[in-house]
Amino acid sequence: MEEKTLKDVSEEYLLYIESVRNLSGNTVLGYREDLKNFSKLLQGGDERYISSISLQDIRSCIGELSKKKYSVASINRFIVCVRRLFTYCKKFHYIENNITIELRTLKAPKHLPRFMTQAEVDALCNAPKKAPLLWESRDRAIFEMLYSSGCRVSELASLRLMDFNADKSSAMVLGKGKKNRLVFFEEDARKTLCTYLKEKQERFPSMCGEAEPIFVTLRGKPLSTSGIRLVVARYSGVEGTNKHMTPHAFRHTFATAMLSNGADIRMVQEMLGHSSLSTTQRYTHVTMERLKEVYKQAFPHSGKKD
Repeated sequence: MEEKTLKDVSEEYLLYIESVRNLSGNTVLGYREDLKNFSKLLQGGDERYISSISLQDIRSCIGELSKKKYSVASINRFIVCVRRLFTYCKKFHYIENNITIELRTLKAPKHLPRFMTQAEVDALCNAPKKAPLLWESRDRAIFEMLYSSGCRVSELASLRLMDFNADKSSAMVLGKGKKNRLVFFEEDARKTLCTYLKEKQERFPSMCGEAEPIFVTLRGKPLSTSGIRLVVARYSGVEGTNKHMTPHAFRHTFATAMLSNGADIRMVQEMLGHSSLSTTQRYTHVTMERLKEVYKQAFPHSGKKD
């Protein structure tokens, strides 16, 4: 059995999940951070031989994360990352036994996805027109397209002109696991996009090729996922609607609206690019909670006493 250090197997594993498993860039980045944390918290650091690491060593690292007030979700991601690293090491005979089989994730509190009401969506989509803080046509297009398609922010940021059909009513996006799927844009989204593209052509003609990113900064550089998050934060902050939202709230709102209006859950799963139906089913709980609220508000209480 070949002896390998934590540093060696970590670098090897990250290369494996990126080039062989084709995991998304964000997933690889997250695992890289988790493994960096592992080497910092582990006694002996990344020079420890992977075969010398015990279950107690790993549990001590998890305890340290808890002391540092890491969220349950972050700790669970760390646990999953370490388990998968050791599974990889067992597969390639760097260890005799996979000690992490006994490692269990923490029970996470159930949080319903945060979504917007129709009034909140309308207010945010109209915010760039009322208070043009950055680039009105671009920002309206971002909001309308996020809401209309249910895209992840990374998927929207990577869109190019060549990804769209002729009338801009649909596009092919590259989702998690490097899987392609078709997303759709209703009329408001399509119109705002076309308006923005005309302005972009006038401002930055060199950035309007088929392979260039659709969304650019005020200086004509590709607009990143963090850039889109900042745009949403700016307009949902005190200068705009004053109801802080994230790009993902548009995705939650899209899913909730589709299910509330009778869309088949498997079709919604396909539109969102969820690999598991259970992920999509979270939104059925949201719609049920909403139904309860509507019932309580609208049911005509008789006022009868027992």
